[in-house]
Amino acid sequence: MEGFSELLDRLVLTPSRNGKIRLLVDYFSTTPDPDRGLALAAITGDLNIPAIKPAMLRTLVMERMDPVLFGYSYDYVGDLAETVSLVWPEPDQAHAPNQRPTLADVVDALQSASRSDGPAVLARLLDTAGISGRYAIIKLVTGGLRIGVSARLAKQALAELGSVDIAEIEEVWHGLEPPYLSLFAWLEGGAPKPEKAARALFRPVMLSHAVEDSDLAKMDPSDYAAEWKWDGIRVQAVSEGGLCRLYSRTGDEISGAFPDLLDAMDFTGALDGELLVGHPPEYTGSFSELQQRLNRKSVSPKMRERYPVFIRCYDILQDGKEDVRPLPFLERRARLVAFVAQLEPSRFDLSPIISFSNWEDLDDMRRHPPHPVIEGVMLKQKTSPYLAGRPKGPWFKWKRDPHTIDAVLMYAQRGHGKRSSFYSDYTFGVWSGPEGVEELVPVGKAYFGFTDEELRQIDKYVRDNTVERFGPVRSVRADKRSGLVLEIAFEGLNRSTRHRSGVAMRFPRISRLRWDKPSAEADRIETLQALLHEPNVAHHAQGETDTLIS
Repeated sequence: MEGFSELLDRLVLTPSRNGKIRLLVDYFSTTPDPDRGLALAAITGDLNIPAIKPAMLRTLVMERMDPVLFGYSYDYVGDLAETVSLVWPEPDQAHAPNQRPTLADVVDALQSASRSDGPAVLARLLDTAGISGRYAIIKLVTGGLRIGVSARLAKQALAELGSVDIAEIEEVWHGLEPPYLSLFAWLEGGAPKPEKAARALFRPVMLSHAVEDSDLAKMDPSDYAAEWKWDGIRVQAVSEGGLCRLYSRTGDEISGAFPDLLDAMDFTGALDGELLVGHPPEYTGSFSELQQRLNRKSVSPKMRERYPVFIRCYDILQDGKEDVRPLPFLERRARLVAFVAQLEPSRFDLSPIISFSNWEDLDDMRRHPPHPVIEGVMLKQKTSPYLAGRPKGPWFKWKRDPHTIDAVLMYAQRGHGKRSSFYSDYTFGVWSGPEGVEELVPVGKAYFGFTDEELRQIDKYVRDNTVERFGPVRSVRADKRSGLVLEIAFEGLNRSTRHRSGVAMRFPRISRLRWDKPSAEADRIETLQALLHEPNVAHHAQGETDTLIS
């Protein structure tokens, strides 16, 4: 268990992607089975501990210390797992175990626990571990490691461990189960590659690069086809042998949230496309409408009726039993047209090809698309096969320029993980009301877009200008005479009846710190309201985004 605890600690403190990969490779190569496989499952989110609930943690720690003291500690530390691991009382050394449990021991105890004896099992494990061990156990229970490692990054580390391409791992991944004994045996040369025994497996997706002016200068427009870039989520629909699965672009299965779509997958093959809400071709809904269907374990009939989903298809990876990825794009496109023509039109339609003769014409169409749910164009080399990963040259994305406003920082909240000691989540607002009695109304929340040095600068500003405290949240000085102005970039707007400002931002992020700009010169709510009348900015929807606060 100490090895896994140390791995988590070092991953949190290692900012670079390559550094994290080196740590994972070293851990996987030096840790025996089944511990390394269980660690991998925890990192990728595939470790299930049903009987232990995070709420048990608070109950257990409240039995062992004063609740007010715990509240102060949690407010200072900012992370529940770290707080509990630090304040949990050390066991009497006379009754301390002679040997610390392994990761396999801990997982077995947690998975074997019933709902009734779960709290006692968890408390006993915390009593047997040191601070870092307790932290790791709590992270296993809560399921949120927050160590800056995605499932794909973990798979990249496996690829480097076995000197194989990550696509090979992704293609067999959904046919494997923890603790992945056959996977590690193959990667270390002790066994053949696990056979793709499962049906309807994920195919690694082809990704694009953002196009630059220097790229366009070297590219011949006649070599590329163009499509609209729709604002949904990238999915892969796979049906094989009567089994249907829907995957995200990273290979996570999301079938459970979209049973109505799976019911329409009456085909054998694999399609690549954009998941959207609406009734094609008449109506395509906004991303905030699609959000009503995302991350749900179950979907009511009313929700399915109100927010029907469909896939706007733009590539085919398997046609029947034939793998068509090696074919050129135009040949795959012809296959796709014929394939989609046989499917239920309310659930599958085609992403249209855009006719253009030069980059200037396409640029004009990119800036003025025919639908508000379009966020730019895609460029695809006509002769390119479907290649896993992000090869430079075949596919480019050319997104619309983001919109920007100047807003004033109003509230700040502590972050999580390595940001737990910084105020890194920022709520910002714009001016509203008659001249002379203006007030700031919050219009969004952002927690990225700034450098580490800028994070330290903002954190110091928050600490120096706090006027009120609400638990982990700080209200900062923000009036006509003083305040920190933030340049906020965002992709679009929704009308909102839940928020006092009347608007909800799409993908807000901090693009610049305007230390030079007086707070009185920040934008007014009328600026955003005017954008709501522009068809390629506003996304009229009944749902709201997650990034807004009241």
